[in-house]
Amino acid sequence: MTTQQTPAWLDRHDVLGSAVRYLSTISPSFNWVGVYVLKGDTLELGPYIGAATEHTRIKVGVGVCGTAVLRNQDLNVPDVSASDNYLACSVETQSELVVLVHRRDGQILGQIDIDSHRRAAFGPAEEAAVKAVARELSEFWPT
Repeated sequence: MTTQQTPAWLDRHDVLGSAVRYLSTISPSFNWVGVYVLKGDTLELGPYIGAATEHTRIKVGVGVCGTAVLRNQDLNVPDVSASDNYLACSVETQSELVVLVHRRDGQILGQIDIDSHRRAAFGPAEEAAVKAVARELSEFWPT
């Protein structure tokens, strides 16, 4: 079994930032795109594009992001107003997509979080595109 190392010239922030920049171009419905890094029982906000958020640290189990980690499951929430565990980052947010980034052994490294000002903004094509980026990120995530 070979462990892939991130090249010394490739900074994690650059990798995550590049992923965020790329994802923000996929759909005009992607109004906020960010990456959270899992550190212990807390998600810490990394690079993002969109309005500033006060949710820079989210405990596992809290909000859509924390619930995705707790359940070890990607979440596509078509209407955040129907979620009893939603952390409102913006009053304009109508739907949210969270895709986990896993190490090959299944350990959660972090997640991609995308908000939209439109309800049910994330269909199969958007989910597939974000999951493809998450798989790529898992290859370059530093250990």
